[in-house]
Amino acid sequence: FFTCREIKSLYEDPPPNIFVVADEKDITVIHALIAGAFDTPYEGGFFYFLLKFPGSYPLSPPWVKFMTTDGGTVRFNPNLYKNGKVCLSTLGTWPGPGWSPANTLSSCLISIQSLLSEKPYHNEPGYEKEKFFGDSQRYNEVIQHETLRVAVCGMIENDTGLSIPSSLVDIMEKTFLELYDIYEGIARKNMHLNKQKMCDPFGEKRGVFQYETLLRRLLECKKKVICKINTVSNESTSSSSSSTSSCTLDLDISPS
Repeated sequence: FFTCREIKSLYEDPPPNIFVVADEKDITVIHALIAGAFDTPYEGGFFYFLLKFPGSYPLSPPWVKFMTTDGGTVRFNPNLYKNGKVCLSTLGTWPGPGWSPANTLSSCLISIQSLLSEKPYHNEPGYEKEKFFGDSQRYNEVIQHETLRVAVCGMIENDTGLSIPSSLVDIMEKTFLELYDIYEGIARKNMHLNKQKMCDPFGEKRGVFQYETLLRRLLECKKKVICKINTVSNESTSSSSSSTSSCTLDLDISPS
């Protein structure tokens, strides 16, 4: 199957912040995880996609569904819909240059990754310039909050029951611990917005900023991941130490 070579290539030389796993039951399905880049409102987020390759691939594009939507309730980008639709011309879901056999799984994922940019407000056609001064920054504030809420906490907790392959879960948990100080720093830096209404320039109803709650969730996620790692380590080494005591952490949950 054509994608086997592509997957092997991605394993051996993966693009930065992109991880793929073949489905265990269906060779035409690929699970992909894209980590949000630094200095973007998606920083440190875990964005999960399912790709299904038709029999006509590579003459036809894969079908792609965005899964990090909090159960179909959150739109992360003008090109990433809450129903999972990914709008890209190469996928045939948006006007413009279409798919060609020269495209690959890697180039497809890199194109998707490019949507998670520094100023996603401008991804919307006709919004190359702000309609109102400050709209781009206001949108970034919304996306940064939702990244922490849904693409970090929600993905680590897996509160919507996504069937994420264990190898990708391991990558998320390892990365989460490595970036934890950054996540906490974002929450504390934006604490002044707590309980204020989120203003989405595109009119999406977003609710209010929940940074105090997010800080607590981040700390609980940290406890959960460390507990899991310690438990696995204890089991693999047949240690007699208590997994309960291994999971006890001194957590500072003060918002300031």
